[in-house]
Amino acid sequence: MDQQTSFEIFRGLHERPRAFIMPNAWDGASAALLKRAGFEALGSTSLAIAFALGRQDCAHAVSREEAIANAVLLARVSGLPVNGDLEDGFGPDPEDCVATVEAAVEARLAGVGIEDSTADRARPIHDFDLAVRRIQHAARAARGRILLTARADNFLHGRPDLEDTLRRLAAFAEAGADVLYAPALPDLEAIKAAVRTVAPKPLNVLIGPRADPVPLDVLTEVGVRRVSLGGALYRRAMSTLVAAASALKEGELRAGLGGIPIDELMAALPVAR
Repeated sequence: MDQQTSFEIFRGLHERPRAFIMPNAWDGASAALLKRAGFEALGSTSLAIAFALGRQDCAHAVSREEAIANAVLLARVSGLPVNGDLEDGFGPDPEDCVATVEAAVEARLAGVGIEDSTADRARPIHDFDLAVRRIQHAARAARGRILLTARADNFLHGRPDLEDTLRRLAAFAEAGADVLYAPALPDLEAIKAAVRTVAPKPLNVLIGPRADPVPLDVLTEVGVRRVSLGGALYRRAMSTLVAAASALKEGELRAGLGGIPIDELMAALPVAR
């Protein structure tokens, strides 16, 4: 699929009246199986990329090239539009965000996400003015070529300040972001406030309210347009591994059985060329 077609299909998903789920894959097999399940678009996940490489997440431990290569793999295997989780744009300056958007367009991704996080635990969130300038520059580079999602990450980094989060979302929307996203919003009222703040632009949420996820229909009713899962599916797969490893350590060899058949995995993957 060429880049413009992928972008237009992805953009169209956000214009429908019902919210859609964009699960986050991490390798070829997960992308293929999620396509087989019927999903229409995928996201990558920085958490899974980092952990699969044996590195820390949220620590600038993965390069722009590695992150984009992973997203390209997901797109190639699935044939679906893919939104690249490209963290903070791989640098603090607005020009870093531009370089990331340009690289994502060149790689034929349908979407790109840019966060206001810093990877600095002492100051985990960019100051407001710089965060807005970063999105302004990214939006100019993205316009008409790739869907830009701007993320306000306060709630992921120990800053549960809803007022500041909404202020950032509004500023990012004004700066030209196509989709707005504040992961880990605490409850449905906070999600409703975010929807109102960014309207008429679409809001992405992470699964649902952090305190108590709700069905997709409820999120649709309050105006959410996209639901992503971040690293949730990857962590769920790892929890299965941990349970099996614990049983194996106790000598229960059957714990290593019962996985998806190899032939089923092979059938989900594209034919080698």
